[in-house]
Amino acid sequence: MSRRILLVCGGNTCRSAMAEAIVRNLIESGSYPEDWTVESAGVGAVDGDPATDNAVAVLAELGLDLASHRARLLTPEMVSQADTILAMERRHLERILELDPGAAPRARLLAEPGIADPFGGAVDVYRRTRDEIRQSIVARLGSWSRGGD
Repeated sequence: MSRRILLVCGGNTCRSAMAEAIVRNLIESGSYPEDWTVESAGVGAVDGDPATDNAVAVLAELGLDLASHRARLLTPEMVSQADTILAMERRHLERILELDPGAAPRARLLAEPGIADPFGGAVDVYRRTRDEIRQSIVARLGSWSRGGD
């Protein structure tokens, strides 16, 4: 049975988009269970917006292609269907729980106290954000592989 992971940020053009691509890549590497469905969305996303140029650039440095990513607005259906929901900031977590209060046991921050938004920043800012996201995901995936949440 497939486990659905939902990554959430503000606009779904930077952090959650990068996180989705990183999680997919780690799963495809064979290091983690393959029966996971990974998706991302934003609490204020404009459906169809592309990933930012700097997000595309810093993932390309890892050999990951984000050019075809298109933003999606977070919906109650996405929240209710997810087994695990990882938010980038506390305000995203609050919005998730507004959409579905029953999601509380399945929703948490990817990292404490949150991952800052690189939007509008230089490529170095995006690199730091990418690396923080990747480090947090690797730690979280390791926990999942050992049967944790």
